Amino acid sequence: MIVEETYLKGSFVIKPNVFEDERGFFLENFNKREFEKETGVQTSFVQDNISKSSKGVLRGLHFQTGKSAQSKLVGVIKGKVLDVCVDIREESPTFGKHFSLILDDLSKKQLYIPKGFAHGFLTLEDNTIFFYKCDNYYNKASESGVIFNDKELNIDWDFPNDKLIISDKDLKLPLFQNLNFD
Repeated sequence: MIVEETYLKGSFVIKPNVFEDERGFFLENFNKREFEKETGVQTSFVQDNISKSSKGVLRGLHFQTGKSAQSKLVGVIKGKVLDVCVDIREESPTFGKHFSLILDDLSKKQLYIPKGFAHGFLTLEDNTIFFYKCDNYYNKASESGVIFNDKELNIDWDFPNDKLIISDKDLKLPLFQNLNFD
């Protein structure tokens, strides 16, 4: 695997080794020993989630607070997304900054997002299947988020606003300046 840390400390882009031949391909999607060796991050994933979305679905920006905060390893099984993570660690020199990249089933890249980050993605193809491994269980009482089009974050989703499909819940998320990080 090839691992590169993003400019947001603790967040990594991971490109697995893919073995292809006339039958198709094989890859090791996650190997704890190799992941920890390459990133220096010790983790134990406890929950795997998968979503399927139409083109234009925007999910996020989400995070969990307090003891329920989650680190995530995300990627695409089928299709293509614009994936975004935002540093919400108040003590971080990159607080309020974001990182984005295209994740798809062709490159098979993944993104590791540590605790203290908000996360969201926009599907760029119909029937996109997205996965994420979490190191903490989902806790409804600890869920939080920030509105996707917050002017302070200035995220370029590079997609027409009138074509976005966003849940009512996500449309009601607060502005970044109004977040409670506890």
